[in-house]
Amino acid sequence: MNVPIETSKAPKAIGPYSQAIMSSPFLYTSGQIGLDPATGALVEGGIEAQATQVFHNLEAILQAAQMSFQDVVKTTIFLTDLDDFGCVNKIYERYFGPTFPARSTVQVCRLPREAVIEIEVVARQKI
Repeated sequence: MNVPIETSKAPKAIGPYSQAIMSSPFLYTSGQIGLDPATGALVEGGIEAQATQVFHNLEAILQAAQMSFQDVVKTTIFLTDLDDFGCVNKIYERYFGPTFPARSTVQVCRLPREAVIEIEVVARQKI
């Protein structure tokens, strides 16, 4: 059974989708961009500010599912500029480790709301 996961501590979906779906034992998040959940606006400050906000949003969704970054098994990162790869890696390391999840990173030409980064994760419940 698929169960939607929703929290007010992460931005509301900006389209017809859920913040995440629990399909036990896996949680699949929708891609998160650097939206401030309180205002619905994209945070200012470029890649560092947006990436940090993305991780705050993902953390809120994981917590709503009673999970953490330690439960994440796969991430997909979308960047509008691969030159931001190093900066994102430094922020990424703050949230994951010592065992890092599998990951894909791709450059895209455009993201919703003119964001510069979007990240989605797959996490697995502890059994």
